[in-house]
Amino acid sequence: MPKLLLVSHWDWVLYNFRLPLARRLRDQGYEVIFVCPFGEYVEGLRSERFPCIHWQVSRRSLNPLREVGSVRHLIRIYRQEQPDLAHHFTIKPNLYGSIAAQRAKVPRIVNTFSGLGWLFSSSKLSSAIRLGVIPVLRKALHAPGVWTIFQNQEDMKSLLAIRAIPEDRCLIIAGSGVDTSRFSYVVPLSGSNGNPVFLMACRLLKDKGVGEFVEAARLIRKRGGSARFWLAGALDKGNPACIAQESLTAWEQEGIVELLGQRGDMPDLLRQVDAAVLPSYHEGVPRFLLEAASAGLPLVATDIEGCRMVIEEGVNGFRVPIRNAEKLAEALWKLAKDASLRLRMGRASRDIAVRRFDESQILSQFEQLYADLLNR
Repeated sequence: MPKLLLVSHWDWVLYNFRLPLARRLRDQGYEVIFVCPFGEYVEGLRSERFPCIHWQVSRRSLNPLREVGSVRHLIRIYRQEQPDLAHHFTIKPNLYGSIAAQRAKVPRIVNTFSGLGWLFSSSKLSSAIRLGVIPVLRKALHAPGVWTIFQNQEDMKSLLAIRAIPEDRCLIIAGSGVDTSRFSYVVPLSGSNGNPVFLMACRLLKDKGVGEFVEAARLIRKRGGSARFWLAGALDKGNPACIAQESLTAWEQEGIVELLGQRGDMPDLLRQVDAAVLPSYHEGVPRFLLEAASAGLPLVATDIEGCRMVIEEGVNGFRVPIRNAEKLAEALWKLAKDASLRLRMGRASRDIAVRRFDESQILSQFEQLYADLLNR
């Protein structure tokens, strides 16, 4: 029975995005173990009868001594468990996990970039950190036995351009897929009274475009529109781009958006709205857009590679420029005024979700990769 470790620096990532993969692998005879810091989602992983190992790592820490300690702790875990394959998710586990796995002589290493994230953003701090990280990342990802998965071509090309990865050991798997049975198609009804509901669901970060969503809502209100704007998600205080609580409070008091908080009932929530919105600055393949597409909703998002993979312009939604609340408002206004357009685009979204992103298709690609690596 091959032993596989799924590793992240946040139990939320494993619980929300990797449980279907873990279930699939267990059914195929793998021994699957989750490795992560223990937070509020660990019990959910354990309730599915998966062993969990605590990894001492901080998402936000930049303290060199603490980070070295996190790598050493992971080395000890790998030496104790002796997995056949270790799969890391997001950039810090990709870097630390690759180093640790090589030191512990793990024979097969897979890294997944679900997006390049804050480290590759334009902020001065991230730019400074990149100067030190890229040479280490390049060495770690070029080591023998290391494979790298991206969710879109643009992210892969970005790391190829800086020679961070070998061209012959990288591939595209378009996200984690969507359960098209759970996120089933229901004709939206909430906008029939002329007050369509626009939903944005994400971690509440500046680079998810939350500010642009709020400003677009203001602009539509100024036009006399009566649409409602729902914002679902929790503050991510472990991320430098976290929205300030004061901003959320001010927006709620202004009456522009309705704050729903973190929701665990997305299939039901999506049935109550008329369109999904995600004006993010960078994405892999956004799970929220996949779920909304599967539920039969029109989509409005930024014109970036991850969103382009889900949205066909004018077919199942609209793509707008990054950091442009005016263009976002124009796209939302078109949908707000035209229920038949929303219905047509929603049907097209459902078709795209089923044809391109059904969860079983995506999981089969992971399964095939593991099988190929284990048979080498």
